[in-house]
Amino acid sequence: MKKGRKYVEASKLVENKLYSAEEAVELVKKTATTKFDSTIDFAMKLNVDPKKADQQLRGSFVLPNGTGKSKRVLVIAKGAQAEEAKKAGAEYVGDTDMIEKIQKENWFDFDVIVATPDMMPELGKIGKLLGPKGLMPNPKTNTVTPTPAKAIEDINKGMVEFRTDSFGNIHGILGKASFDAKALKENLEYVVTSIAKMKPSSVKGKFINSITISSTMGPGIKIDQNTFDI
Repeated sequence: MKKGRKYVEASKLVENKLYSAEEAVELVKKTATTKFDSTIDFAMKLNVDPKKADQQLRGSFVLPNGTGKSKRVLVIAKGAQAEEAKKAGAEYVGDTDMIEKIQKENWFDFDVIVATPDMMPELGKIGKLLGPKGLMPNPKTNTVTPTPAKAIEDINKGMVEFRTDSFGNIHGILGKASFDAKALKENLEYVVTSIAKMKPSSVKGKFINSITISSTMGPGIKIDQNTFDI
């Protein structure tokens, strides 16, 4: 695949070496060449075997400086919990009516679903629609919760969900190119230290094989793990 001119130019700024966290965030801002405010992503290759259940990492964390992206939240809840979700700013709130809308109209005008535990049996009926899109709520990512209002608050603050893929990689949002370098570095350090603490006991030796950050349509920048307190 032929790379665009801007990508080629940005790539010339990146050397084939490991950068410190500080250098990497400065560089990723310089290589963000899109006309819009680029998203800055992280990718980590872990020394895990995703076929083993205890080595499949899944969870969420709230970035100290947010993600810079707003998310449309659908809350599946009833009664007082539904009312609290509306007050907390959920884009859509409902119960079986929303589940039917997804099922019958193939409606997906939202980014995240938060559900109360009592609604999960109903949501499970459309698991085949939600699962492949990564939209099925899960207690590990705090999207199945008796307090949906708190979940909305976390999502709005900058909650990032993550899970290992079939190759043992974790991907996620770090922020926006418009963030200052200090904010991006703080988010990056938080991500790396949070993941490092999740090392499964069955993994021996090195846990994180590599850490890379990149901007939308920009080149990957590899980071020296020694710059983190892990």
